[in-house]
Amino acid sequence: MNEPNNAALADEKLTANRPFMLLIAAQLISNIGDWLHFLALLTMVGLKWQASPWEITAISLCMAVPMLLGGALGGYLSDTFDRKSIMICSDVARAGIVACLVFAGSLWQVYLLLIAKGMMDVLFSPAKSGKLKELVPSAQMDRAVALSSSIEQITKIIGPAFGGLLVAAFGISACYLLDSATYMLSAAILLAVPRAGKYKTARGAEAATKLPGRASFLREAGTGLRLITGMPAALGGLVMLVTVLLVLQMADSQTITLFRDIPGISGDMLGWCLAASGLGTLLPALAASRTGRRPLIFMSAGAILMGSVFAAAALVTAYGEAGLWMNIILFGSFAAAGAGAGLVFIPFYAMLQRRTPEAYTGRVFGTVNSLTSAAAILGPVAGGALVTASGAVPAFILSGVLSALLGLAMLLLSGRIEARDRTAGTEPQVMFEVSQP
Repeated sequence: MNEPNNAALADEKLTANRPFMLLIAAQLISNIGDWLHFLALLTMVGLKWQASPWEITAISLCMAVPMLLGGALGGYLSDTFDRKSIMICSDVARAGIVACLVFAGSLWQVYLLLIAKGMMDVLFSPAKSGKLKELVPSAQMDRAVALSSSIEQITKIIGPAFGGLLVAAFGISACYLLDSATYMLSAAILLAVPRAGKYKTARGAEAATKLPGRASFLREAGTGLRLITGMPAALGGLVMLVTVLLVLQMADSQTITLFRDIPGISGDMLGWCLAASGLGTLLPALAASRTGRRPLIFMSAGAILMGSVFAAAALVTAYGEAGLWMNIILFGSFAAAGAGAGLVFIPFYAMLQRRTPEAYTGRVFGTVNSLTSAAAILGPVAGGALVTASGAVPAFILSGVLSALLGLAMLLLSGRIEARDRTAGTEPQVMFEVSQP
């Protein structure tokens, strides 16, 4: 793939790229529905059904296990077959699955439906990352990732707030049905996206027509990890990302438990705090062009900020009372924690998207999804045990302190890692023949 005149490409308006804007429009519609569904799920299970900490933990596990087990396969399929078709089929399937939540009458039914939805997420996520790489030149990649991240955070602001109003006015089922409709609308928009993007590289004929054997597939699954290990900055960022996610999931998966322990807290406050988190994460997304210069530094700062806020907010909720000041403190804490999360996630994904060859995007992001899913599984399990043993406040304090310490450690090591990255070169050297069966 050649990208002549990179300076001219960088000066072009990203909004003039119609295929990319269609992909972003589909993401916007789908993400709004996702947050409606997520808030409705927490409201139904956590508040209406009064689920225990372990039962709430099981929800996170059902969402994460499919990505852990199927990340490598989903990444390989997205690099081998038509990414547009994969995304459309995934959207249609998820529309049906979410609609079935309307009829769920027990936690086991909810768990099964979430596992089924997770299997479709496994297919969609790496296909979307690969499609983005097909449609956008590398000179504009930072801005593309920033816009995509901004969309995610804007919908995180709008979705919970709108979801709270929708639940209050029409009930939980309305959120599920609207989410189902957004998936169908997303699929309809994706129909207009080109099958092959302008920057899609050539594939071997055999690689596009058949699945590899067992030994070949194991080699394919390891390609993503080998690419990452060839980029010291990306590897350091991945270790940081997974570790912070593991620690924070110990408490984050039990947010509804923390809220439930505050006497007199309004049930609507959870939705507002989720919106505040999205507002905070939007700020690093808007500044993605700056955070891309030294991503490890910004990731370290984000972990320190996020951890400090989590620990401080837990202390406030332990000794404070429900009321206006408590609401203001919670809203501000979630906004600051969201800003920290954005500083951890956005620079890493922008760096990875920019430096990964298009033909390997699915396998690289599939590998990352599997590793982050492992953290998303182990964290809630540890959090559930900790909350059950000692309560939500100690879980938040411990996870916050550990996150801040991890950020400080990466800050001290970042210079050494960046020096090794410069020595290794700017892009991993991988022959495409490795990916053919």
